[in-house]
Amino acid sequence: MALSDHPSERHRQVAGPFTDRVLGTQDWDAPSPVAGWTARDVVRHLTEWFPGFLAAGAGIELPRGPSVDDDPVAAWTVHSDGVQAVLDDPGTAGRELTNPHIGSLPVDAAIDRFYVSDVFMHTWDLARATGQDDRLDPEFCAQLLGGMEQIEEILRSSGQYGPRVDVPDGSDAQTRLLGFIGRDPFWRPGRAAATGR
Repeated sequence: MALSDHPSERHRQVAGPFTDRVLGTQDWDAPSPVAGWTARDVVRHLTEWFPGFLAAGAGIELPRGPSVDDDPVAAWTVHSDGVQAVLDDPGTAGRELTNPHIGSLPVDAAIDRFYVSDVFMHTWDLARATGQDDRLDPEFCAQLLGGMEQIEEILRSSGQYGPRVDVPDGSDAQTRLLGFIGRDPFWRPGRAAATGR
């Protein structure tokens, strides 16, 4: 299924599968492909970094659910529904997000570029940690990879991505994207995890 180019719909299409993996998680303490992170920490990352980014840059406060430690399912659901409400709000179209590192962007474009892509990639982390379907949309994998390869030096220097993991020649877009962001595409619980977020 090709993902929409419209931020509101693309968030719905990307957050939905992540929500499915959240609902399907049986062991929140299961190790994830990110070194030092459990399945719970994948949800923690998404629900903790983005509200501050949105509030500081656009003055938009997302509703806060329970802590991820108390109820990761509710924490994610409240957070994700809040992001969707911002994107669905007609008033968002006229708002901008300003950040010293990225300048000013329309709020919906900033959410799409920095947050939706993060949810998309972390879907694999949560799925792989918890033994669920870890297939990602191949077209969006290729699109993200193409854009990220153009700014690889900036991404690496940010500290948010680990060293590139070599993958076999001829690998599909998902495998190449995972390797690019520092994940071992063949990681299974019990193997060493990747550095970077």
